[in-house]
Amino acid sequence: MSSIYQINKGINKPLEFKGLKAQYIWWLGGGLLILLILFAVLYIAGVDSFVCIGIIIACATALFMHVYRLSRKYGQYGMMKVIARRSLPLVIRSYSRKVFTGLRKRTHHADNSKGYVERKTQYINKRVL
Repeated sequence: MSSIYQINKGINKPLEFKGLKAQYIWWLGGGLLILLILFAVLYIAGVDSFVCIGIIIACATALFMHVYRLSRKYGQYGMMKVIARRSLPLVIRSYSRKVFTGLRKRTHHADNSKGYVERKTQYINKRVL
């Protein structure tokens, strides 16, 4: 029996339109909106309409090439991963040992033949004693 509703067969797949994936569709739309505003500003400023169209076509071509290149290079989540990786610090400096003194204590048991180190937090040690 056929249904009158169309079945979405793209469940859990990234949004894709003409080769653009996920957030790059929005970036292209935002870029085109900025180009439309730029055209209006140039036209109102009195620049010749053919010069305006030439500038907008050149900028739109560069925009399309750049967004498609980013989409092909990074894919759906790759660009977010690159941005997240850049935000990580290269070095963490601590001028005090107070940060590390309260983390965890290691307790060695002499009766363990394999040399297994059992970790217990200070909280558990205080509760047992």
